[in-house]
Amino acid sequence: MSDPFSPPAPSAGTACAVHWEDPRREQAFGQWLQGIAPRHGLDPATVRPASADASFRRYLRVDGAQGSRIVMDAPPDKEDCKPFVHVARLMQDAGLLVPRVLEWDEAPGFMLLEDLGRQTMIDVVDAAQPQANLPLYLRAVDALIAWQLASRPGELPPYDEALLMRELSLFPDWYLARHRGVAVEGKVRETLDQAFRLIVRHNLSSASVHVHRDFMPRNLMMPADPAEPRLGVLDFQDAVHGPITYDIASLMRDAFLSWDEEFVLDVTVRYWEKALKAGLPVNQDFGEFYRAVEWMGLQRHLKVAGIFARLTLRDGKPKYLADTPRFIAYIRATAGRYRELAPLLRLVDGIEGTQAASGYAFGRL
Repeated sequence: MSDPFSPPAPSAGTACAVHWEDPRREQAFGQWLQGIAPRHGLDPATVRPASADASFRRYLRVDGAQGSRIVMDAPPDKEDCKPFVHVARLMQDAGLLVPRVLEWDEAPGFMLLEDLGRQTMIDVVDAAQPQANLPLYLRAVDALIAWQLASRPGELPPYDEALLMRELSLFPDWYLARHRGVAVEGKVRETLDQAFRLIVRHNLSSASVHVHRDFMPRNLMMPADPAEPRLGVLDFQDAVHGPITYDIASLMRDAFLSWDEEFVLDVTVRYWEKALKAGLPVNQDFGEFYRAVEWMGLQRHLKVAGIFARLTLRDGKPKYLADTPRFIAYIRATAGRYRELAPLLRLVDGIEGTQAASGYAFGRL
């Protein structure tokens, strides 16, 4: 998860101090930028922060003769840029609007990228009027379908049982044990293990396509050119090949804003209709497909709750934990629909001090 290339930012030509923890890295960056500046028409004096990232990457903006550019600062001992470059090429080939890699010096971990602008999709969403956002979400759906249609087995790491389970373990390890102080043993461990096995089994029953893995409005960009119909796509370096349900679940059950179920259903059914028409391997029955999306979303919600706790407790980024209640609400809503997940719901309610809802909206498989 990341905060993409977004405001606030200084106006063009105005430099803002860039803080460096390591003077040697600062020196290496200065030498690298001076070396590439002539062939790209860059003005090194205009370097300023563009955004931070939930990982160890960060982004800087620099002005040039052909407009601004983005610099990725990714310390090689903490970040591997090869997946970013690989997925960027796959997405370009699929016709998506992604930042082109203009320069990459792998050894120090510096990269020069095309700047897709300063305004993300979430900046223009009207949270108070869901239906007003439908055209915008359908543009996101079009990007998602283009990406999925380009899927080829073997091009990306598999989103397999091992990875799904590894992600789910973030919830007990970081959210429960470290954030909530819960001893994950005995009945708690048994309940989680049973729920996780169910979740992964449901997830792997869906057909596999390319998965962005964080497809949401903060990672989609409004193009600077009003004639450009495509939304820009960012933060794609963790892409995998896995369940077709994942990215639509990510889009409609957002980490930073929530929609009522009517709007979630509206966009999801429109995605499903477009996917069917395009020949993508979605379930022919929308009810079955929607249930699969919910089970996939549950895996993501549990994972992200753990990630947000880890970002706070390990990485010193407390702003993410403020959105954790949104994910707990997602977890409770989904667990409350399926009888098999009743033990998980009771566990979460006990920890959170909330009351389980009675009845099940979708109490069957």
